[in-house]
Amino acid sequence: MNPLVKMVEVDGSDLVKDFAEEMEKMLGRKMIKNVFLDSISPDSHHEMNSGPCPPNGNYVELGQEFPLEKNEHFNKLPVNTQMSSIQVPTNVYNKDSEILNGVYMSEALNDIFVDNFEKDPTLTWQYFGSATGFFRLYPGIQWTPDENGVVAFDARNRNWYIQAATSPKDIIIVVDISGSMKGLRLTIAKHTINTILETLGENDFVNVIAYSDYVSYVEPCFKGTLVQADLDNREHFKLLVEQLQVKGEGKVKKAMKESFRVLNEAAAMGQGSLCNQAIMLITDGAMEDFQEVFEEFNWPERRVRVFTYLIGRELTFAENVKWIACNNKGYYTHISTLADVQENVMEYLHVLSRPMVINHDHDIIWTEAYMDTVVGLSHGILLGVVGTDVPLRELMRLAPRYKLGVHGYAFLNTNNGYILSHPDLRPLYKEGKKLKPKPNYNSVDLSEVEWEDVEENVSVKRVLFLKNDYFYTTINETPFSLGIVLTRGHGEYIFIGNISVEEGLHDLTTSDVTIANEWTYCETDIDPHHRKYSQLQAVIRYLTGKEPELECDEELLQQTMFDAVVTAPMEAYWTAIMLNTSGLDEGIETAFLGTRSGLMRVIRFAENEKRVAKKFLSPLDKENIFTLDHFPVWYRRAAENPAGKFLYYIPREDTRGIFPNMAVTACLRVCVCVCVCVYPRASLHRVSLYDYQAMCKMSQHSASSARPLLSVRALCSISVCAERVVRCSYTKRHCCHSTKNKADVLQPCDTEYPSFVYDPSIKETNSIIKCGRCQKMFVGQQIPDSNLLLMVVQSDCDCSRHPRSVWTLDISEHNASVKCDRMKSMKIRRRPESCHAYHPQVPHSFVRMHPFCSVLFLPPL
Repeated sequence: MNPLVKMVEVDGSDLVKDFAEEMEKMLGRKMIKNVFLDSISPDSHHEMNSGPCPPNGNYVELGQEFPLEKNEHFNKLPVNTQMSSIQVPTNVYNKDSEILNGVYMSEALNDIFVDNFEKDPTLTWQYFGSATGFFRLYPGIQWTPDENGVVAFDARNRNWYIQAATSPKDIIIVVDISGSMKGLRLTIAKHTINTILETLGENDFVNVIAYSDYVSYVEPCFKGTLVQADLDNREHFKLLVEQLQVKGEGKVKKAMKESFRVLNEAAAMGQGSLCNQAIMLITDGAMEDFQEVFEEFNWPERRVRVFTYLIGRELTFAENVKWIACNNKGYYTHISTLADVQENVMEYLHVLSRPMVINHDHDIIWTEAYMDTVVGLSHGILLGVVGTDVPLRELMRLAPRYKLGVHGYAFLNTNNGYILSHPDLRPLYKEGKKLKPKPNYNSVDLSEVEWEDVEENVSVKRVLFLKNDYFYTTINETPFSLGIVLTRGHGEYIFIGNISVEEGLHDLTTSDVTIANEWTYCETDIDPHHRKYSQLQAVIRYLTGKEPELECDEELLQQTMFDAVVTAPMEAYWTAIMLNTSGLDEGIETAFLGTRSGLMRVIRFAENEKRVAKKFLSPLDKENIFTLDHFPVWYRRAAENPAGKFLYYIPREDTRGIFPNMAVTACLRVCVCVCVCVYPRASLHRVSLYDYQAMCKMSQHSASSARPLLSVRALCSISVCAERVVRCSYTKRHCCHSTKNKADVLQPCDTEYPSFVYDPSIKETNSIIKCGRCQKMFVGQQIPDSNLLLMVVQSDCDCSRHPRSVWTLDISEHNASVKCDRMKSMKIRRRPESCHAYHPQVPHSFVRMHPFCSVLFLPPL
């Protein structure tokens, strides 16, 4: 009724557009402009030197030590914010003249890195990955070899480098499996295929063909088509390639015809990447006449490049293999050992980059989320890729949860539908005491985190039934899309209160008030001097004018002050209860109140030695690394609890102790939990929950049994009664291969949880539990005005000797056709806008005399 207070309906369409515009601006500030690249152009500033010394004659020494200091902004790692450091992989000779010249040439980047960081202190890592193999990183760090003394990191193998160096591509890998390829040659060929597959990403399309006397697709399901080179398909190909065996005589002509046919049909039907197309021929020799094949399918346009890889030490058929590449705008390479594979495969990327480089097209490429080791060009030679990291946390701060409601959230997708950020994305798993990224952490589809009940048209989250509205839009100048979710009901409205700063400050500074320190009320990370402040301290210093340069969320501060004023009477109310000993029930330790702005009021009634710290977010709430400002579990559950009823629950982190010492939280509309299992099926509602991001031991392929009810203590320690079915996910992820003991290796899998929720309309129930030759009775009765169920179980019959499954599930095996359809399905996706497939200055072949042969072929870069 107060005219200063109003309730506003949230417009999801406008809100998602506002968020997207802010994200576009923020990402735009991170973009590296052309002047950034021009600073390392050899034509602009430096002359390439043929020797190991720069023009001034000073020797360039690599690996020198420099001072390091721990920096909170860079994950508390020891860094040098005045210098960048150089890293060279162990397999690259660090005194090579190209490496030394490149290091000297790229030294101009150091000042630019420092200047960028001074202008935008929110920047994190900036780097330059050179085509020759070295990696310049700012701020500088000390690179340490692994336990074997090897520095394996090679920027050229990273997706961000590959995506920036080339445009999207359609690749058909053709491998010779004739009898002459037996032994080491086949091993090298398989490694070559796998290395090529690793250079592909979500925007690329691929297939693998094997040939001997006849042509065969390594995956018959993909016959005659191109499939998206996402992680699942690449891993699937690797498994099948490993099973290849040699046989017969090698006849490559049919395989080449089939490859051209597939690529030409894809282009004609608007399928695939609609950009670069190439055939990768892996063989130990070719004796047939190929000219008529190329005349029919590829000449004179030469739209499809052909790259050839000659396997083995012998060079008997080298001229034929070179001829194929040179006459089809490709590149020929000879691979005689496994150690040669990596460097030789990477050469094809340099060839594909030539049109872009000659045209001086400095495209901005945004990649999918990734976890890494730390955490102009007139000659058509790619110098490298310059990049910077944008932490997803920083991006998601622009879609604050307080604007979306207790169950609302925002999520980001790539142009291929994979999740960048989502509250239910779990990219890490625990193996022993270590947290590791899941193999498929950055290729999780939206459908694997958003599960819809098609019958009720509601989303099921933690056995909580909600009706959500989804709004989405694209983020301009990026391949990303933003979506937000608003829960119908309270999620669609927000209170706005007009409170003066003086009034708000008065109630914010009382001793019982805290705010969620994990939320961003004021940005304390920009200025190093502000990092010492907690969020509450920063807010107070900003509102009092002591730190006016702080960047704070004015709207959130206004809501926080409003909540502080409105809830101020609670302090006096709780104090009165504490002073009146007869009004306080024994055993109540803490009373607390939380609001939508993250404000929390807490009063503790117990003695000092008994007090338990209570924070807005518990350790459990902080598990998700992609969501900073979410609401705690007790708050979310209370929001859906029926009005006027208390909700009791035991936080998971408190369940490690002995039951009598557990803390039980009771909330009043202001926790759906502690639902307790009962046996009569008539009183239960079954809900199937699916986890498409689980990690399972490979030996687990069958339903596990739910433990029978043994005692009241067992009942009180569980929230829902559920079985778990674990499938080795051969439908989309392949977890059936490893060099380790298969029984001990965790691999991606799908799990199903059929959960059973108690029906609140049943006030009392009873039944019989049969245990072998005996039986016992139990009675369940609801406790009024709560979510608790009192269970009384007859204890003279021990069921622990007769374990049995309470409910059994039928595991429906996914047949081969379902698996095939899923893997080759083309999602609705946005193709990248830029494509650099050809340039008129790139001739059909380059002429260069080689000291060991007289044929013409493309030069190395």
